[in-house]
Amino acid sequence: MAQKNQDKGATGGVPVVTDPKKVRNVVLVGHSGAGKTTLVEALLAATGTIGRAGTVVDGSTVCDRDPAAVRQQRSVSLACAPLVHDGVKINLLDTPGYADFVGELRAGLRAADAALFVVSAVDGMDAATAALWEECAAVGMPRAVAVTRLDHPRADFDNAVALCQRVFGDNVLPLHLTMLGDDGESVAGLLGLVTRRVLDYTAGLPAQVREPEPEHLPAIAESRNELIEGIIAESEDETLMDRYLAGEEIDTGVLVADLEKAVARGHFHPVLPVCAATGLGLDVLLDGMVSAFPSPLEHELPAIDGVDGSPRPPLTCDPDGPLVAEVVRTTVDRHLGRVSLVRVFSGTLRPEQTVHVAGHGMADRGHPDHDADERIGHVYTPLGTALREVPACVAGDICAITKSGSAETGDTISTKDDPLLVAPWEMPEPLLPVAVVARSRADEDALARNLARLVAGDPTLRLERNPETHQLVLWCMGEAHADVVLDRLRGGGVELDTEPVRVALRETLAAPATGHGRHVKQSGGHGQYAVCDIEVEPLPRGAGVEFVDRVVGGAVPHHYVPSVEKGVRAQLERGLLAGYPVVDLRVTLVDGKAHSVDSSDAAFQTAGALALRDAAEKGQPTLLEPVDEVAVRVPDHVVGAVLGDLSGRRGRVLGTEADPDADGRTVVRAEVPATELLRYAVELRALTSGTGTFRRHFTRYDPMPAHLTGQTRTEHPPTP
Repeated sequence: MAQKNQDKGATGGVPVVTDPKKVRNVVLVGHSGAGKTTLVEALLAATGTIGRAGTVVDGSTVCDRDPAAVRQQRSVSLACAPLVHDGVKINLLDTPGYADFVGELRAGLRAADAALFVVSAVDGMDAATAALWEECAAVGMPRAVAVTRLDHPRADFDNAVALCQRVFGDNVLPLHLTMLGDDGESVAGLLGLVTRRVLDYTAGLPAQVREPEPEHLPAIAESRNELIEGIIAESEDETLMDRYLAGEEIDTGVLVADLEKAVARGHFHPVLPVCAATGLGLDVLLDGMVSAFPSPLEHELPAIDGVDGSPRPPLTCDPDGPLVAEVVRTTVDRHLGRVSLVRVFSGTLRPEQTVHVAGHGMADRGHPDHDADERIGHVYTPLGTALREVPACVAGDICAITKSGSAETGDTISTKDDPLLVAPWEMPEPLLPVAVVARSRADEDALARNLARLVAGDPTLRLERNPETHQLVLWCMGEAHADVVLDRLRGGGVELDTEPVRVALRETLAAPATGHGRHVKQSGGHGQYAVCDIEVEPLPRGAGVEFVDRVVGGAVPHHYVPSVEKGVRAQLERGLLAGYPVVDLRVTLVDGKAHSVDSSDAAFQTAGALALRDAAEKGQPTLLEPVDEVAVRVPDHVVGAVLGDLSGRRGRVLGTEADPDADGRTVVRAEVPATELLRYAVELRALTSGTGTFRRHFTRYDPMPAHLTGQTRTEHPPTP
C-alpha cells in the first residue's frame, strides 16, 4: 500500500530540486539475483536516506514491498528510490531482472538518462543482459558496470571484468582493482588506477585514502596504462595521445575530466567494484554517478506530437517550458486511488494543477484511446511505496501524483490548452494466455474491478473476452508474470480459478453431400409441416458461407426460403461436429414440400437445420484449426534447436534470415497451428535461455489431423 508519509526507516530529508543540473536519473539493470535491490538499499543507507538497510530475504527493502516480490524474493515491478549526494538528487530506478517483467524494465529505461548494469562477481550475467546492453548502445544511452557480491566466497572480480569485456565489447575498463585484506581472502579495499591511491574500507565508510604498498604498484601500472589509453582515445584533445606516447605524464585532473565526458556521451563504460554488505566502493559509485552520468539537460528527449497527430518541435528540458510529462508506472491503491510515477520532460508539475491526460495507440492491449482534463492532487517524491510531499517537480525530475482518474502507464500529461502525446516506448507483446473464471457471481464483479486496475498499470497485460470460447483470457509475459497477476487479483478479494485455454476452431465438410430435413408434427390443432432437400459442397478456404435458392415449381413457397436460410445459418453457427462454427460451405436448397395450413417460418427453420445435419453425416465433417505465422528471433547458435522444436509443433518452416536489427541473431519464419503455441512463450524462453522472442499473427485455417480431431470431439461435444 502506498503511504503518504516517510517510511519508518527513512531518516533523510525530502529531496527537492529546482535545477535539472542537480538531477541524475539512473536505472539499475541486470539479471535476477545480481544484487540490484540490495545495492540500492546499501546506497540509501550510505547517504543517510534510511537509517538501516533492509534485506530481500526479510522482505524489508525499500524497493520490494509488493507481496508477490516478498514471496518470490525478487523484484516484480519498477521502483524509484531517490537520494542526495554532494547536493545532487539521484533517482535510482530499480528494475526486475526476470524476463517476465520486461515491461517494468522498459519503463525504467524510458525514465532514466543513464544505465548502471549490475553484474554478479559470483554468477556473471545472463544472455538477456547482454542483449539489453546492445539495445542501450543503439540509442546511445550512457552505461557503467557495477560488479557486486564481492563478499561471497566464490566472488572473482577479475573474471567478472573479463566477462564484461568479452560480452560488452571495447571501452569497458575497470577504474579500480580489488585489494585483499590481511586474511588474504576478503576484499578490503580498492586500488585506484587513475589516482594511484588505495581506498581502504577495513573500518567501513568513508574509505581511508593512502598510498599503495610496493607490491601493489606493478598491478596498478599495468592496468593503468590500458585505462589511460582508453580514456585518451575518447578525448576531444587530439594532442593528448601524442603527448602520452612521447612519455609525458598526463595530469590526473585532465584524465578525470576526459573520463567523465566520455562516460556522459556514452563512449566509455567504467567498471566499478562494489559490495553492499561491507560498503566497499559505494562512495566511489555515488561520486561517479554525480560526476560522470549526464544530467537531464544532456539527454535527448522523446519526440512529441499533438493529440491530433500534428508534428511539434523537439522538447527541451526547461522548467519554464510547456508541461510535458509521461506516466511510467501506475498502481491503484485502495485508499489513495491511482498513484502514478511520472517523469517530467519539460515544464514544472505543481499540486492542484489542471492538466490534460492522453493515452493513444494501445487499444489492442485493452487500453482504449482516452483524453481528459483532470485536476491532479498532491505531488510527491516516492521512496519505494512511501510518498513524501514536495512543492513541485521540475523538468528532468521524477515524482508521483495521485487523484488522477484516468492516468495509465504510458500516458502523456501536458497542459490542457495544448495537449500533446509523447512517442510511446517499445512494449513487448504478451504471448502466454491464462484463462480465469470467477467462483461466484459476486466474484465476477470483483474480478472486473480488479482487472481494470491491473490493466491500467500494466501495458504488458492484455485482457481478452473471447466471444467464441466464452473464456476470459489474460495474456501475460510468462508464468512468473501470470503468478503475480493472479496473486494481485486474489489479494483484491477475488476468488478465482484457472482453466485450460481453448482455441476457437472451425468446422467444414470435406466432400459434397445431400441432406433431407422433414419436420412434421400433427397433434391436434395447428400442426407443423416443412420438408427441405439441400445440397452442400465445400468451398475454398476463406470463401465463407453461401446459401443458394434453386427451387423450381414453388415446391417451397418463396416466402419460406428465407426461413430455410435462417435455420441453416443458425445450425452452421452451432456447428455440426464439435460445436464450432462451420465455414467455407455452399448450401443449395433444391426441393421441399409445404402445407397450406401447417407450414410456418419456425417449421422451415427447423427443417433447414435438420437437412444440414443429415448432409453432415455424409459429407465428411472436418475440424479446422487456426494457423499462425510466427517470426522467431533467436541467437545464431540456437537456430537448429528452434527449427527442431517448431517441426515438433507441426510447424512448417518458411525460411530463415539474418536479423536486420541485431548482429549474431536470426529470424526464423514458420507457420504453426495456434493450438501448439499456447505455451510457446515459456518453452522458447527455456530453449534459448531467455534470449528468444517471437511475434505471431493469424494467417488461415487448416484441417486438423484425424487423431487430434477425435480428441477434440470428446472434449467439446456438439452444441445441441
